[in-house]
Amino acid sequence: MKTRLALIFALLSATAFTAPAAPQPGDAAPDFSLTDLQGQKHSLTDYKGKYVVLEWNNPGCPFVRKHYDSGNMPKLQQEERAKGVVWLTINSASAGRQGDEGSGDIEKFLSDEHADPTAYLRDPDGTVGHLYGARTTPHMFVISPDGKLIYDGAIDNRPTPDPADIPGATNYVRAALDESMAGKPVAVASSRPYGCSVKY
Repeated sequence: MKTRLALIFALLSATAFTAPAAPQPGDAAPDFSLTDLQGQKHSLTDYKGKYVVLEWNNPGCPFVRKHYDSGNMPKLQQEERAKGVVWLTINSASAGRQGDEGSGDIEKFLSDEHADPTAYLRDPDGTVGHLYGARTTPHMFVISPDGKLIYDGAIDNRPTPDPADIPGATNYVRAALDESMAGKPVAVASSRPYGCSVKY
């Protein structure tokens, strides 16, 4: 009897502390606040009325390097920011894990790669990563001006670390932004993200 009660209590406790489900396309994007490399705080509500891209990043991940060393990610950042899109790059690596680099090293990475995000944000306790269900680097999310999540998934449809695959790939992030800005439904609103696991 005691064993059965202990089992029931354990199951109830596990259920009670289950993290909330990550938002799905069409849901309201959860608000958050994170600090950038210069110590300035950024909240999602700061950018209400604008398209926002969230990009999970780890400078040491070969899949991230595929899109940065080739110039693909910086080019996309520059193109979309020129249209008024806010681009927030987020690093959820916990202390001592791969990707947990000093501000100077990350600033050098951004400079060397000619990256152009609106801000590079730190999420060392993984709160925002878990809130959105970010699983890989990169893992991309697109939020509409009315605060709805309109895309969640991979940057494109070529899940390899090979830069040679980029020219023939369909870029889901660009497509989601282009379609939404044109008043059309997003054809591919979700896909399976690929890359290195987020180092929570």
